[in-house]
Amino acid sequence: MSYGEPMASQVAAVREIYAGINRNDIESAVQGLDAHVDWIEPVEYTGSGAIHGREAVAAHLKQARARWAEGTCDVEQLKVVGDRIVVLVHVRLKDETQFREGAHSAVYSFRNGKATEMRIFEDPNEALRWAGAR
Repeated sequence: MSYGEPMASQVAAVREIYAGINRNDIESAVQGLDAHVDWIEPVEYTGSGAIHGREAVAAHLKQARARWAEGTCDVEQLKVVGDRIVVLVHVRLKDETQFREGAHSAVYSFRNGKATEMRIFEDPNEALRWAGAR
């Protein structure tokens, strides 16, 4: 699928986030994030619900990745909605044999070519609505 400019580079950045996480290269994974990114996950994921700043997100991802050393976080679908990208992700943790279907959807908001916010939603339809999709 072709996304056209300027979103093609943002799509590539989102794909690199997951590719970097999967190969345990967190520094590459966070390169597409703004220095002051807001990373918002459900409280049960992070304990706080929100992480602020690229360095804090990198630390969070390193810690989270350590818990699922053999698992993966694979992009199944990706949809551009204005200046946002909605991603349906399948996750398999290290002690699981199968992927979690629809484990979560993430919405990345962009400004000036960098992700300024990422929000996780348990329901893909909720993520699409929040992003402004019809």
